[in-house]
Amino acid sequence: MDPTNRGPQDFGPQDFGHDEDRSDAPGGAPQRPPRDAITPDFGSPVPARTVQLVSGDFLLTVNPVDGSEIEPCPPLELPPRPVKFTLAERTDLARAAKPPVPPGPEQPRRVLLERQEERERLVRLLARGRSVRLTGPSGAGRTALLDTVAEDCLDLAPDGVIRINGHKRGSADLLFDLYAAVYKSPLHRPDRGHVLDLVRDIGAVVVVDDLEFGGSALDEFLEATPECAFVLAATPDIPAPSADSHVEEVFLGGLSRSAGLELLERAVGRALTDDEAGWAGDLWFESEGLPLRFVQAGALLRQRDLLRADPAAFDEYGYYADAPVDAPFDAEDGHDVPLPTLAEGAAPARLLASRLSESARTTLKFAVALGGEVPHQAHLPALVGDTHADAALGELAAVALVTPVGSRWRLAAGVQAQLLVAGYAESPEERAELAHTAAQHYSWWAGHPSVTPERAAAEAEAALAAIGVLLGASDAGRSAAAVLLARTVAPAYAAGLDWGAWERALRSGQEAARLAGEVAEEAYFHHELGILALLGGQLDRARAELEASIGLRGALADKRGTVAGRRALALVADRSGGVLHGGRTPAGEEVPDARYEESASPPGGVPAALALPGPPAPEPPTLITRQPAPPPGGQRTRTGGAGRAVLSGTRRNLVAAGAGALLAAVLGTVVTLGATSNDDDPSNRVRPNQTAIEEGDGDGLPADQPNKGGEESTDSTKRPTDPGKDGVVGTSDDPTPPASSDEPSDKPSGSDKPTNKPTKSSSPSKSPTPTPTPTPTPTPTPTPTPTPTPTPTTEEPPPSTTDSASAPVTSQPASSPATSMSSSVTSSSSAADVI
Repeated sequence: MDPTNRGPQDFGPQDFGHDEDRSDAPGGAPQRPPRDAITPDFGSPVPARTVQLVSGDFLLTVNPVDGSEIEPCPPLELPPRPVKFTLAERTDLARAAKPPVPPGPEQPRRVLLERQEERERLVRLLARGRSVRLTGPSGAGRTALLDTVAEDCLDLAPDGVIRINGHKRGSADLLFDLYAAVYKSPLHRPDRGHVLDLVRDIGAVVVVDDLEFGGSALDEFLEATPECAFVLAATPDIPAPSADSHVEEVFLGGLSRSAGLELLERAVGRALTDDEAGWAGDLWFESEGLPLRFVQAGALLRQRDLLRADPAAFDEYGYYADAPVDAPFDAEDGHDVPLPTLAEGAAPARLLASRLSESARTTLKFAVALGGEVPHQAHLPALVGDTHADAALGELAAVALVTPVGSRWRLAAGVQAQLLVAGYAESPEERAELAHTAAQHYSWWAGHPSVTPERAAAEAEAALAAIGVLLGASDAGRSAAAVLLARTVAPAYAAGLDWGAWERALRSGQEAARLAGEVAEEAYFHHELGILALLGGQLDRARAELEASIGLRGALADKRGTVAGRRALALVADRSGGVLHGGRTPAGEEVPDARYEESASPPGGVPAALALPGPPAPEPPTLITRQPAPPPGGQRTRTGGAGRAVLSGTRRNLVAAGAGALLAAVLGTVVTLGATSNDDDPSNRVRPNQTAIEEGDGDGLPADQPNKGGEESTDSTKRPTDPGKDGVVGTSDDPTPPASSDEPSDKPSGSDKPTNKPTKSSSPSKSPTPTPTPTPTPTPTPTPTPTPTPTPTTEEPPPSTTDSASAPVTSQPASSPATSMSSSVTSSSSAADVI
């Protein structure tokens, strides 16, 4: 049997073998020819089915393997504005939205009794554009009245009559169902704003059965469609709309006693006897005149007539045997069957089910275990294990144990409770076993390549009910079956644009994966929930779900899943603006708390060697003058220019200047001691660009050899000797140092006389105005031959001894540290001279 395409069993009783000649069976018992057994191939590999659709301005790729991928939809791939269905297309859609016709003999059409007044009032209010709320208990005949009213209002609105079902549907789901019933948009689900804009143009009579919400949610739903007139059928326990909604209220009660007797006669197909009429009167009082109870009571009387004709009428497959039921039989024939008791007439489910076939009773057990949801008749042979089990739905419909709900069937009002009392799947273990069987079947069926997403979404309630039952089971194996089913059906519901069922499947699957300990599947459900929240505009929720998914997948080293999650998280950050919540980048890395337009300087200033290279800026003309040395013991005279700017600057500049002066003084002392030393052994001399490391033989701390092979020097204190023609170190006119050996020279590189050129740091300063050296440097410093290509290094700056934090640089961040360094080095030269 094709698990996807509907066959004749959905549209009529033909081709089911019920009219075949079965008199050749042994003993005259009617037998039906067996069908080919259904053996689902659970081991065959099934390719992954990906679907690409558009939601709002997002392009969503439903990927059942690694998780859905979402990105902004390219402008050329955005679908055009949806157009409305034609009249012929709306008719076909309305026919397909009806529940499948049960197999078996054609059921008589049920007529309305004592509903003419309500019917005329509803049509009159709808013709005036008013909305009506039809309230009545379950079993009062609300669905039958809505069918008649819908036929009377076909020509009232330009878009005709639209029928939708509100069972387990919220306001957002019903709003999209209304949109999908009028507009043609394959693989396109507009966002809420676009849907609200489109439904405002709908002018139709909307019939909503089994409504499950009211109050403000109902008010918003009605305000979104100002051109529609609604008939809202609900039970009395559903909240009523607000007083400002201007919705008329029509209450639907039970039938009168005479109407009940007439309905019972129509259900039996003959006139009632006096005993049956008296029994029907007591039943009317007990059931408060609900039409459903009289229809079920008529089924009890039909079964009684069959038993009076043949006590073996309800043996295996005997339900479809021909038996005369035109008139009651006399008691003298020896086959008298007593009337059902009043309790059996008020709660007839147990007695009615006991006279059905084994397949029908098993179907009732599955329905009880699934919370009242009856699987589609195409699934019954695989679930029940009987190739003819699809006929069980016809048996259940004939005795009014099931009722249509939208495009599917459910147990009628009160039947589930009556069957539980009768022992149908009464224990939790039995219900879990039946749900486990249903979950295995739906997992295979929903993942089959021939099953369309729309067909899978039509069976969402039964599959989701199976997941809910398995979640309550104590066995860990049940949770694993629930994870497999949710993992299979969730992508199908997403591709079928049923996002209400998609969210329920994801949440149930995430809980099942947590109970089963399947971390990879739990990460998948978190990822999908984040995608769904992003599509709905819930950015905080999407961020939380995606971060949870990335964390779990990172622990599992799932690179592909992690990449998909980070891409979605980056899109969340883009929509929310800036860094993600919690101080993280879209890729998941932490960022510092303080964020400035410019980086803050360290307490000791930024050495010129650490300055990042940047584009050359035009330097203004600079006047370099030689400052006279201060007299011994006298105070240094403050001058203007850069030095004055450093001394009179901010507190940060003063701290930086002091730290630089201390560092330069220490370095000058070391250089002076090295120049005046008479030690002829260069191995015991610590040179400025070397690091002291103790040898393993304990001979002391010989100096390391300098870098060879053109490597960059890591000493930030080495100073070049020739600044070039412009007097500024680090410019393009500086001469290239000649290559020489790594051994130190015997003579100091500097002369005993003060130099006329300022001493600069080893790295070029980016300041447009370099500060001249205020004092000459009389002390000769032994300088080793530099490497051929001196390059600024990234050595860490010396630590500062101050506790004050330096503020961000507001203008020319490299100029102030460089200026401070120049002044500090000059001051250290004077200190070295004194030493």
